[in-house]
Amino acid sequence: MTTDAHTAAPRSTAPWSRTARGANLLGSDGRLGITIFEEVTALAQKHAAINLGQGFPDEDGPREILDAARAAIADGANQYAPGQGLAVLRHAIAAHQERFYGLTVDAQTEVIVSTGATESIAAAILAFAGPGDEVLTFEPFYDSYGAVIGLSGATHTTAPLRAPDFQPDAADLEAAFSERTRIVVVNNPHNPTGSVFSRSALELIVRLAARYGAIIVTDEVYEHLTFGIPHLPVATLPGAAERTLTISSAGKTFSVTGWKIGWLSGPADLVAQVRTVKTFLTYTSGTPFQGAVALGLGLPDTYFSDAAATLRRKRDLLGEGLRAAGFDVFEPEGTFFTMVDAAPLGIEDATDLARRLPELIGVAAIPVAMFCHEEGAERTRSMLRFAFCKKFDVIEEGARRLGTLQARV
Repeated sequence: MTTDAHTAAPRSTAPWSRTARGANLLGSDGRLGITIFEEVTALAQKHAAINLGQGFPDEDGPREILDAARAAIADGANQYAPGQGLAVLRHAIAAHQERFYGLTVDAQTEVIVSTGATESIAAAILAFAGPGDEVLTFEPFYDSYGAVIGLSGATHTTAPLRAPDFQPDAADLEAAFSERTRIVVVNNPHNPTGSVFSRSALELIVRLAARYGAIIVTDEVYEHLTFGIPHLPVATLPGAAERTLTISSAGKTFSVTGWKIGWLSGPADLVAQVRTVKTFLTYTSGTPFQGAVALGLGLPDTYFSDAAATLRRKRDLLGEGLRAAGFDVFEPEGTFFTMVDAAPLGIEDATDLARRLPELIGVAAIPVAMFCHEEGAERTRSMLRFAFCKKFDVIEEGARRLGTLQARV
């Protein structure tokens, strides 16, 4: 989803152009624009609006891990970490998978640390997909998936997630797979819909991936942020472990999105192939933060349950404001996000509404259509995504302002 074009595209097959097109950054004339995130953020700043568009927390994570990072810097942990990641973090990741999910992971050969989950996803797609292949995602999809698939030269195919529950539909999913499907990307809990996929849906994904010889790449960054529904990693399902690369990160769980510490785990042969690509992207990541994240992964169970419970209260608080605004609210089962439909307000173009909201009521949101290809964008044309990973007083004020919307549209 682009704004006014400002840079001409010299040739549509260039890698940067494929990347931009995959992320909905090219206009119909082939010219490069800026993302709706940038546009809405600028409008929020201009009108002193509460920005509920971008999904980053506005308060810091646990003091223990912040102090550990400071201590690591003071102690001189400021040079390159090993490309695979510090051993202390790799062992903590393996222990985390065993502790929460009963997964046995070899910290020496089956784990790599990356610059956020985003790099792990990029390295996995670039390692295994190229021209002639298909990479399947669910739609709406996180925009970086489309960008990297475009860069790889593979074809981006999608299976729709439809309101109101945004669960994968068996017929749609079976139709989306083909002999060319090389990778299926499973974002669960799902951004932007907030859905948590059912066990039966995940089992179907595994069966189809096995049938077509596809690799499963899972984006599980919201694994600890579900509301009354336990997270179920794909790798724990029968027949999944040998073809699944599991990805997560510290950013969402510990409210340290700026640290950009993520990880990938899976079968040693697949991990080694991903590492080959990852080595030549960033090589290594945030040395002083890695030990701090290892400490965080070992925090008591109460930290993880309390974080989810607090976020759930924020979800409920924002939901009250969204309902008062007149939206049809799709209550999320996890993540930082609530999706709404503006159609009950007589509004069909949520992108236009997103551009007006900062001035209209002093609140910013993101149109869901920007997470979709053309058909999906039409299906979600009247939908917006709001983030509730903010301080309680910020959400309270945002909810109050939302309550004035019906009188202003």
